[in-house]
Amino acid sequence: MTAHLTGTREDWLTARLELLAAEKELTRRSDELAEQRQALPWVRIDKEYRFETEEGSASLKDLFRGRSQLLVYHFMFGPDYTAGCPSCSSIADGFNGIVVHLENHDVAFSAVSRAPLAKLEAFKQRMGWTFPWASSFGSDFNHDFSVWFTEDEQRAGGIEYNYRREPPAREPLAGKTVQEWRGNEGPVAEIAAMTGTDVATYTRDRPGVSAFTLEDGIVYHTYSSYARGLDGLWGVYQWLDRAPKGRNETGVWWRHHDRYGQG
Repeated sequence: MTAHLTGTREDWLTARLELLAAEKELTRRSDELAEQRQALPWVRIDKEYRFETEEGSASLKDLFRGRSQLLVYHFMFGPDYTAGCPSCSSIADGFNGIVVHLENHDVAFSAVSRAPLAKLEAFKQRMGWTFPWASSFGSDFNHDFSVWFTEDEQRAGGIEYNYRREPPAREPLAGKTVQEWRGNEGPVAEIAAMTGTDVATYTRDRPGVSAFTLEDGIVYHTYSSYARGLDGLWGVYQWLDRAPKGRNETGVWWRHHDRYGQG
């Protein structure tokens, strides 16, 4: 027999209406936050960044593909990875199908990773994705937007991620969780192994999303978010939050979508 509260349809409706009031308040607050995001001051980008894409070498301006807005997902896939981050991959499964809708609403989209383009293209084919994915290999782009850090920064406590400075990572991290930098996902070593890397290498790359606008030929940075700020973009969690048992997590349960059932 279930240990959860049970009741009549009338009991359920009474509780549901109370929840509805809270959900409506959350929706209104979310609308207010969206307006705050859009009201942030724009920062002009004067630095020249180069990317490798399916169409060849591209500038940041080129990634707009004729549109006035650009959303970039900072996908964790460093040059030493053998596969993309499984968490980023789960997020990508969710956004893969929406790019066409963004593009038809004056918003360009691109994932950007540090791995060479050939690695990205091979993994993209494996996953069956179609979204644009640019390589920033050899560029300062990931470092400048706080989603990649050097080994020296990692050891010396020079990492500033999600708008706060992290302590030095001098001790082994294999038994720790990633709670401090993205949320409680279980042993970071397990996630690193899915990318074919060690913990230190894996955690020098980080996830994030950044927004840009192009006006009068000038590119401006308008917004960036990291860590738990990406929860709203991780589609599977939005569904789980509406499932009877919620997220119901006891560690790292997700995999690359072609690796479920493989132990």
